[in-house]
Amino acid sequence: MKGLTGVVDYGAGNLGSVMNALKRLAVAARFVRDPAELAPGSSLYEKIIFPGDGHFATAMASLEKSGYAQALKEWIQAGKPFLGICIGLQLLFDSSEEAPPVNGREIRGLSVIPGAVKRFPGRKVPQIGWNSTAARPGSRLFRGIPEDTFFYYIHSYYAAPAADSATSAEAEYYIRYCSAVEQGALAAVQFHPEKSGLWGLKLLENWAGGN
Repeated sequence: MKGLTGVVDYGAGNLGSVMNALKRLAVAARFVRDPAELAPGSSLYEKIIFPGDGHFATAMASLEKSGYAQALKEWIQAGKPFLGICIGLQLLFDSSEEAPPVNGREIRGLSVIPGAVKRFPGRKVPQIGWNSTAARPGSRLFRGIPEDTFFYYIHSYYAAPAADSATSAEAEYYIRYCSAVEQGALAAVQFHPEKSGLWGLKLLENWAGGN
């Protein structure tokens, strides 16, 4: 079905909020409830969104057990449009301080983007609420969105890409950190656009309308 957007349902995440936002934008969408639906060569979805709240280790364990981990990596490696939200950004990286090694075994993320996820250094964690977000020049996600627009965040950990070029927007909470990444058809944000009012909808519209 050409133009259909899939919202990955892996048992957690803000699925309803994301789906409601897409409905407001008149974006044709349905839940992805089986990793087989993302198989190479499938024409069911044109784009997918991986929304989220959750714990890094728990989410990765769920993805590995269900088969979504490999399906998501293959989707991204094939250059198909992908948008990660919150934990959907963090899981793209190699590892997270939220998930230290267990019995000497490192808990790995999807390892799509080189880098690690780290805990904020301050005492008031998590960050909860609205925060100014500065997009870098050339960002497609933030096209038409005013500089330093506020988006809604709730997280204790932040992504630290190994290459600065992966970062397409930044925010500040104790430190200046990566709040969005864009690499080809891959995009992900730390904040929740589906909870960020009109500008959050504008960002989703930019992504949904992009190539």
